[in-house]
Amino acid sequence: MPIFADENGAIMALQDAGVPILMQAYPDEIGKMDFKHRRDAFCGKFSVTDVFTQYQVPFTVLKPHVVHPLSDKFQENLRDFAAICRVVNGMKRCNIGCIGARTTAFKTVRFDEIAMQKYGINVESFDLSELVFKVGKLTDDDEKVIAKVASLEAYTDFTKVPADKKLTLAKISVVIDEYIEVYHLDAIALRCWNEMEEILRVCPCVLLSELNDRGITASCEIDMCSAITMRAMALASETPTTVLDWNNNYGDDENKVILFHCGPVPNSLMTTKGTVTSHKMFDKNDPGSGCGTCEGRIRANDITISNCQTKDGKIIVYASEAKFTDDPIEEEFFGCAGVCEIKDMQDKMIKLARGGFKHHTSVGLGHYKEVLKEAFTTYLGYEWVDID
Repeated sequence: MPIFADENGAIMALQDAGVPILMQAYPDEIGKMDFKHRRDAFCGKFSVTDVFTQYQVPFTVLKPHVVHPLSDKFQENLRDFAAICRVVNGMKRCNIGCIGARTTAFKTVRFDEIAMQKYGINVESFDLSELVFKVGKLTDDDEKVIAKVASLEAYTDFTKVPADKKLTLAKISVVIDEYIEVYHLDAIALRCWNEMEEILRVCPCVLLSELNDRGITASCEIDMCSAITMRAMALASETPTTVLDWNNNYGDDENKVILFHCGPVPNSLMTTKGTVTSHKMFDKNDPGSGCGTCEGRIRANDITISNCQTKDGKIIVYASEAKFTDDPIEEEFFGCAGVCEIKDMQDKMIKLARGGFKHHTSVGLGHYKEVLKEAFTTYLGYEWVDID
């Protein structure tokens, strides 16, 4: 809007666009406020937004109210709007693969598949026994298995992994890739325990790590809701995401928490490449069953945290901003973890607990809470819970 715009022309042109719309208005300049040069776009922007609201056509408005298209601030607006568009376009039609039934011990990860479908999220379900069957049919000298072993060895440190375990992990990865290709999956959630450990004698954590770094959102423990927010955050930031446990307090600091998972964290979020080891929790009671965790530490960085739940046919979501610090975690702490500093964390923990949110949170690099909020609420229709 370079001047006070034609509200009727604008709504006629865009009422059926069906895509995000950014409202931009030119600023006036001191010294150019005479009748010949004055724009009045500041006022005209309200005229257009009012009419769009009357027609129930969603739109985006960002700060400042008026901004010149050649300014640095408008470039920032465009970057944010592009992120909003990526989230909206990527989530309006989204395929998530659910590989296995809900992990028996965790009712916290229950989800409503029909509610997800209302928001354009299609769920394709696969029985874990089929995956085990497909893995069993692959031979050690299969070209895809050999190529996958090489790919995994190039991805991270596999020097501690026995050859037979490496082959099994490669076969599982080949089968998951097949599901992704055949069903055009944008994300997956995997039942990662304890059948894989009991039957296949491996832990698939590192495979999820590699998938996330490859651009395929991958959540563990059949946490489909985390897969939703991970996918949205990956679209917003154009970087890999992960899902972590709200795991441990950090001493007496009420604004710090250790976020952890066994090993599905992508290497790009770590201080260095992870090391594939054996899962200490499984090995404690069943030695030799847990090879496949990717251990390391999460590097210091600004992050966004988010998660959602399905309730009464709705997707209910939160997001906030925080940062990983370089505070040390003792070497004996297994898995992949980092110390996260969150402003007013204790208040946020109460809101999450009372809101019925799970023990997981999705994590992505950078600060983009407002981008997620705009995409989720203005265009996708999710219900927002403000924890800040």
